[in-house]
Amino acid sequence: MRGNPAVGDMVAHHQLLYADLRDPVGLLRGDRSNTELAQYWPYAGAAHPVGLKAAQVDAYTALMSASQSFIADEVLDAFPLDKFRCLLDVGGGDGSFLTAAGARAPHMRLMLFDLPAVVDRARERLATKGLAERVTTVGGDFLTDTLPIGADVVSLIRIVHDHDEASVLTLFRAARRVLPAGGTLLVAEPMSGTRGAEPIGDAYFGFYLLAMGRGQPRTAREIRDLLRIAGFDRVRVLPTRRPMLARVVVARVPA
Repeated sequence: MRGNPAVGDMVAHHQLLYADLRDPVGLLRGDRSNTELAQYWPYAGAAHPVGLKAAQVDAYTALMSASQSFIADEVLDAFPLDKFRCLLDVGGGDGSFLTAAGARAPHMRLMLFDLPAVVDRARERLATKGLAERVTTVGGDFLTDTLPIGADVVSLIRIVHDHDEASVLTLFRAARRVLPAGGTLLVAEPMSGTRGAEPIGDAYFGFYLLAMGRGQPRTAREIRDLLRIAGFDRVRVLPTRRPMLARVVVARVPA
């Protein structure tokens, strides 16, 4: 833990979950509101998340950035992006995954879409990484606003399990609309039904998302089915070295 401060950040963060788990039956009944985690992730309950201010998004954006190192290598080893022209990372936070992807594919153009207050933070970070001229950043709400066009691959890293089925379908369809024929959608996150990782993918994320106030863990098959409903084909589940951290599902827009 001393050698990896991100682990310490994640451990410290869980004091919020432990506070909410003091009444697990209340969480299961759905009769609890204003939990610690709901306050920590303010977009989960916001009617208009695009209006969130920097002070409201800074804490969770920093946590996601710190923990992104756990995920990026898993995803990029499972699905290299060096054959693509342009990557759009939706819900990309401060650009941590985009930075890792760009380092592996130095020819690839980069785009990031997230809430305006998060995008402001991303611009600063990406500039410190020397990527200001290579990255296009766009602020908005991916459930209501149009995504930017121009990418031939769209990534959703730890995004889908935060949302209900209707919202996931909205997001998948939004990605399909801006991808060209033959374009690719990449979904990566911990998934339920992962053999050997049930305590993480099912139990842990089940309670975490109950406390957060929205979303649900899904199996790779459930994600695959939603992708097909949204109009994608050639849906594949790719192996990762540590599936308890993330599994990868990729899908293609029909040619």
